[in-house]
Amino acid sequence: MLDALIFGCVVFPFLAALYLWLCPVKLARISLPPVLGIIALCAVGLALSVRKGGAELENYVVTTLCGLKVSSLIGFLDFVLLFVILYLAWRHRHTLALILVAAQLAGLAVLDAVIMRNAPEGIPMLLRFDSLSVVMISIISLVGGVICYYALGYMKEHEEHLHLARSRQPQFYAVLTLFLGAMNGLVLADNLGWVYFFWEITTLCSFLLIAHDKTAESIQNALRALWMNMAGGVAFLLALMMLQNQFSTLSLQLLTAETTSSVVFLLPMALLCIGGFTKSALTPFQSWLCGAMVAPTPVSALLHSSTMVKAGVYLLLRLSPMFADTALGVGVAVFGALTFFATSALAAGQSNAKRVLAYSTIANLGLITACAGMGTETAIAAGVLCVIFHAVSKGLLFLCVGSIEQRIGSRDIEDMRGLAQRMPTTTNITVLGIMTMMLPPFGMLLCKWMAIEAATSVPGGTVLLILLLALGSALTVMYWARFAGIMLGYNVQGPRPPAESQDCTIICSLRVLAGAAIVLSLLSPFLYQVVMGAPASASSQPFAAGWLPLTVYPLFAILGFGWWIAAKAARRQADQAPALPYFAGIQALQDGKEGFIGPMEAFVPAKASNYYLSHIFGEEKIEPVANIVALTMLALLLGGMLL
Repeated sequence: MLDALIFGCVVFPFLAALYLWLCPVKLARISLPPVLGIIALCAVGLALSVRKGGAELENYVVTTLCGLKVSSLIGFLDFVLLFVILYLAWRHRHTLALILVAAQLAGLAVLDAVIMRNAPEGIPMLLRFDSLSVVMISIISLVGGVICYYALGYMKEHEEHLHLARSRQPQFYAVLTLFLGAMNGLVLADNLGWVYFFWEITTLCSFLLIAHDKTAESIQNALRALWMNMAGGVAFLLALMMLQNQFSTLSLQLLTAETTSSVVFLLPMALLCIGGFTKSALTPFQSWLCGAMVAPTPVSALLHSSTMVKAGVYLLLRLSPMFADTALGVGVAVFGALTFFATSALAAGQSNAKRVLAYSTIANLGLITACAGMGTETAIAAGVLCVIFHAVSKGLLFLCVGSIEQRIGSRDIEDMRGLAQRMPTTTNITVLGIMTMMLPPFGMLLCKWMAIEAATSVPGGTVLLILLLALGSALTVMYWARFAGIMLGYNVQGPRPPAESQDCTIICSLRVLAGAAIVLSLLSPFLYQVVMGAPASASSQPFAAGWLPLTVYPLFAILGFGWWIAAKAARRQADQAPALPYFAGIQALQDGKEGFIGPMEAFVPAKASNYYLSHIFGEEKIEPVANIVALTMLALLLGGMLL
């Protein structure tokens, strides 16, 4: 039974992707929901099996697949994958990507033919079943599945806007499905060699998805994502070569047992961390993820919530026990906190809704990275819980903004002023998603609270960590509150717009994720207990299992009561004749627009807009400084391992 569930989570998506790629459009659209359903059911079944199986699953191995040795098969596919990426780089004449792929091909050949020549034949594929892998499988298959289902309604309208002569939906759905399978394989594999294989599949998938529309802008951003992630792949492969040469194993479990503070161990750990930084688009690699915004909304949601960037922080959380209480750990924590603060500031200066979401994503990935660097029990729990809550809430927000953009033709927050009147359902769901990112007692705020508490026990960077995390958290409240406030504004002029209409796949996806965000926050005390693996000790209050319900549920009751009072008061409010705003001059109404009579008796239309403090939080102000500081820290991180 377990074999079938693993097959459904990892191998089946690869086969389904091939099938979808070859399907006509109508058959692909009909086939995608059952494919996603099978993957989701297998993920749930696997999670339940692991929960019941306990210790007997710790050394679960897969030696063969369809009669073939897994080690030989993946070794062969490694080279096939890199040659495919090499072809894409050559096709687009991207010199840097060509060099990086060629370097990986050479390194992989050396690893397989020279360094591993004395390794035993047919190394079994050891699978890792623990709370972290179960959490990741669930996020990838369930949240990712909802996003892929949303794509059915979104892509139909998206292609109508592009006026394509031939639909590319089958290929789009195929790559989405392949992405899910690659991520599931990545989080289950214990051997770093196989993690690397699935790691590079996600790089290929991200390139194909970002470049899907085949515009000059989308291809340029896809190539940037390709070379940056390939640079991280080079660092990853160098680490594999060092670890195999020194310790004769690439098993995460065995390497954890070999943990040492020597250079021969911490240097490859630092290289793996750099690979994780690039995959998660931490500063200074954030440009590839911001550039991915040109892709269709399901791509943005998938990359930012349940896949791709989560692969990087997953690796860092997995490696955390190996560099905890070392200079590398402190460096990773400070690096993550710096990203959290810098990208929160960048988000505060944005009026483009998708860029706000993009920088917010990178900020939260920085927070998870800081937790991995701190490495304490509370910090790791905060990081894993942040992965859960962020995946659901951010996936929801990206889908909401994508739906809004299709209706109003803009991503600018200022164009969403009064959206509650035009798209009430989508607006309410969006505001709910924003609340889960910033307000107590929702899960994201709990994670930040836990991370700041964990920072108080980190030697060597305590004050700096607390300062960066606290300031970053304050900035998140600033840009989320502004976003929600603009949407909830009310425009009294003009006729009442028609009732909002959305494709059933879109509105169902939004409602499912909105419900999941609320339910998961309600279950946060129990999720904390699952992540920790055992009830927390009294010394970790107020995060102890017995204290969390007393903290969370009264706050939910107060929030719910306040919401009910506000809704009741709003329903009692009678319609009144609108009054023109006062502009310290002669008021006027022209062509349905409010304004005033200005100089030379000219009509000046009134325009309400927010202040984005671009002279403080603008990209041209913060990004160069943040990139220089981050690159300096990376150099110090590697240099410190060599000294």
